[in-house]
Amino acid sequence: MKLQNIKNGYEKLTQELLGTHARKEAMSLAVGGDFIAVGQLEYALLLQLGLERTSTVIDVGCGSGRLSYQLRDYLQGKYIGLDIIEELFKYAESICERPDWNFYQAPGLSIPERDNSADFICFFSVFTHLLHEETYMYLEEAKRVIKPDGKIIFSFLEFKIPSHWWIFEQALSDKRTDRVLTQFISRDAIETWALHLDLEIMGIYDGDKPHIKLPDVVIWDDGREMIGFGNLGQSVCVLIKR
Repeated sequence: MKLQNIKNGYEKLTQELLGTHARKEAMSLAVGGDFIAVGQLEYALLLQLGLERTSTVIDVGCGSGRLSYQLRDYLQGKYIGLDIIEELFKYAESICERPDWNFYQAPGLSIPERDNSADFICFFSVFTHLLHEETYMYLEEAKRVIKPDGKIIFSFLEFKIPSHWWIFEQALSDKRTDRVLTQFISRDAIETWALHLDLEIMGIYDGDKPHIKLPDVVIWDDGREMIGFGNLGQSVCVLIKR
């Protein structure tokens, strides 16, 4: 799966949604919907992992700004949002209204930032669409850019979690030649990657079990509420550079 194919697929989807929905709704649907709920969960997860107001956050695959929108009033430090779709990251930039933050197009599998410069690097719903080799290359880049004791956070799909099976079935039924890759990752692969990259696994959290402490009630688009603790649906891995 070439990144250009992913880019073409998402650009087509985004334009189709903009043609049938108001811009705000289209920008939410383009990243899977639940714009506010998912952003709240991602933000709460970073807080739980030690996010400070002065932290530097790199958000790879920032999309239309679910995380950045939640961070806009809290984070005084540097934020960098990368995405392959210009329409999405430009929207994120517009709703955040933070001229001191940087949003730009992701250049392949590199993170064009300085060595040892970020406290957090996030890959939410990114590795779910990449080949394993591409994921490893991104993690290698993240290791270069993250500070010592900084945290690399990514979400992923796995066959271990029963609630992920429907996503696999959906991929089986999608016969389009331009469809975006749906990738599952096993925990032994993560352990092997971490070993070879000399990264420490701080934790791996099941996608179907509440593990994120919530400062506020999270309400999903379908009306479901998460109170006290929540989860993203996808599993989450946190790596540390020592």
